[in-house]
Amino acid sequence: MGIKADFRRRYFRKKSDKKKGIEPLFILDAQFEVGDELAVFFGRSGTGKTTALQCISGLLEPNGGKIIVNGTVYFDCHKRINLPVQQRSLGYVFQNYALFPHMDVKKNIAYGLKGWDENEKEERIKEMLQMLEIEGLGENYPSQLSGGQKQRVALARALAPKPDILLLDEPFSALDRVVRMKLREKIKDIQRELKIPVLFITHNHVEAFTIADKIVVFHDGRVQQIGTPEDVFYHPRNSHVAELVGVTNIFEDSVVVKDDEMAGTIKLSCEDMEVTAKRPEFKIKDKLSWGIRPENLRILPATDDSACEENTFRACVKSMVNKGSSKVLALEVKEKSNYLIAELGNQSFENMDLKAEDDCLVRIERDRIVLF
Repeated sequence: MGIKADFRRRYFRKKSDKKKGIEPLFILDAQFEVGDELAVFFGRSGTGKTTALQCISGLLEPNGGKIIVNGTVYFDCHKRINLPVQQRSLGYVFQNYALFPHMDVKKNIAYGLKGWDENEKEERIKEMLQMLEIEGLGENYPSQLSGGQKQRVALARALAPKPDILLLDEPFSALDRVVRMKLREKIKDIQRELKIPVLFITHNHVEAFTIADKIVVFHDGRVQQIGTPEDVFYHPRNSHVAELVGVTNIFEDSVVVKDDEMAGTIKLSCEDMEVTAKRPEFKIKDKLSWGIRPENLRILPATDDSACEENTFRACVKSMVNKGSSKVLALEVKEKSNYLIAELGNQSFENMDLKAEDDCLVRIERDRIVLF
């Protein structure tokens, strides 16, 4: 059945400020629905993701709204319903794992099984050890475990009571890349097997787009966009979302100066630079923003004879950053007072043999332009 949430949470400097009518420091205003799927809460630190998770779990009380999980009302401001944490059927994995250091792995997993028959408890612990592939660690203590093993134990403890929903607050932030990749796949497998809503917090866009069925994008305390990874990645709704998904070249306050219905294109003007893009539902004089990802810029030699082609500009390389498998170039568009950020694979970069202050051509691929 999933989660239906529409709630608000306000933060004041101190409790008395609320009574004095002082404006709150931060307002979370969240509305979203998640089915039996893996949904990623995505955004930068401080945008309200953890606050939203804590309101769902009962660790924080919203100031208004409603939260319903699998038909059970967890919170309803108007009906004055606010179920305590222990009455909410959920598993919660914290960023720091929160394992009990004086308990071995089996006892940590058993912590949430209070009231279970001893035989059932032992059987459930065995199931969790097998599911998380940590069968040989039952007698170990947290201090004897690696980071990845601690994470698996934390997941086993959260899942042991058979919760209706699983909440994961940046669970892989302290793990190395290889371990993260393995655990991502494990989380996806668990969600498919248990068929429960999983809410997963991250500000890592690679993690978000490799693990999610649905992405809920947060910015400044509000949900900016909800959709599949493909929807959010290729069709960001606004500049906040575009920047989050890696569209580093963003031009706001552009104006449609030409509409070519036959060619299916429009021409945009922004800061003395004109570009042609695919024709969406915009018309002449409409204002909009556009952007393009750095890897979707094409770099050509300055001597190339295609300088007059569509969306091609003369530029100068101002700086270069080595990312390992690629190079990031800052390009100044000549006579346009604009900068573009391009990313080239190492092979392409070596073929171009570019250095700082070298001239080149930069082409903005029409079909890769994102409009919002």
